Amino acid sequence: MTLQINGQPLKVPGTVVNHILASTNTYIGSPSVCILPNGDYAASHDHFGKGSSEHERAVTAIFRSADKGRSWKKISEINGQFWSNLFVHKNDLYIMGTWKHHGNLIIRRSTDGGFTWTEPMGNRTGLLREGEYHTAPMPMVLHNGRIWRAVENAKSFTTAWGIRYGATVFSAPLESDLLDAASWASTNSLSYDSAYLDGNFRGWLEGNAVVTPEGKIVNILRVAITEPGRDMAAIVKISDDGMKASFDPSEGFIDFVGGARKFSIRYDEKSRRYWTICNMVTEKFREMNSGSVRNTLVIKSSPDLKQWSVHKILLQHPDVRKHGFQYIDWQFDGRDIIYLSRTAYDDEYGGANNYHDANYLTFHRIKNYRRLINLTLQR
Repeated sequence: MTLQINGQPLKVPGTVVNHILASTNTYIGSPSVCILPNGDYAASHDHFGKGSSEHERAVTAIFRSADKGRSWKKISEINGQFWSNLFVHKNDLYIMGTWKHHGNLIIRRSTDGGFTWTEPMGNRTGLLREGEYHTAPMPMVLHNGRIWRAVENAKSFTTAWGIRYGATVFSAPLESDLLDAASWASTNSLSYDSAYLDGNFRGWLEGNAVVTPEGKIVNILRVAITEPGRDMAAIVKISDDGMKASFDPSEGFIDFVGGARKFSIRYDEKSRRYWTICNMVTEKFREMNSGSVRNTLVIKSSPDLKQWSVHKILLQHPDVRKHGFQYIDWQFDGRDIIYLSRTAYDDEYGGANNYHDANYLTFHRIKNYRRLINLTLQR
């Protein structure tokens, strides 16, 4: 999409999947992308902000591309879906998240590639847990005969962001009915602890279920911290049966570029490395809170989940106030990586409300990503 500002052309990075004007007070959230069995791409995003219904019954839009992401068409809209990820299981398309901001945990299935969806009316049809839950479009992991996903229990003694979130992992047998609540077991919920990080800890959220090199499931979470410019993640251990979560603060926190914003981790068998796309704080913005710096997007990888190499800057804008490339969801696609960004950027109508309140959903491709392994910007 080519826009004009003061008569000059402006190119929004990537392919625009959707664009919502900031004046609507409705913003683009929770990008998710997956590859359908026939090779088409499916994408989704929810709507948040004062102009949306996120606190009553949230809305998620579904898009599809039949030409490898060069063009997109909106094919459906789900009334009652928020903070959700798309995934394919046994050739059917699923979407899993909550039904509103801090709502019930739900899952839906589509047998026609996203045009129509089941309705989670009860515990046999997709209503997995009633209560207050938080999540984002996080990866599904297949391991030890089960499918795994990290979620946060948001029912707490407080309604404060970050502090209210308890780290939890859900799992179900691969052959089970994923719409049946009885199929899903969960760990205990690990609550906020004000003593962590010498009192600088402000919560963990948006966890990744990941299989370690030793074959164990862990939950790797985004960490909110008060130290300016500091990026960290937390690694929570999960028992083999998926019933117990445990955390040792003396070894569980790691320095992690991008750790103060949402990130997704996936493993590539061919390169034998874990990969993620995340935000990096450059030297110019070291005095800012890391969670609010989203103007630089990088790709990085690790052989062991602890030592990470930043390989390349993918997207960058010099302004942090009204520009952001964030909440990246991505997939391996042969030799390439495809990804979606919740993008705050200029348009003909004054641009985004701010870096956080994105006005675009954009699609991007990283060609031959494994060649980046020998490039290192930062460790």
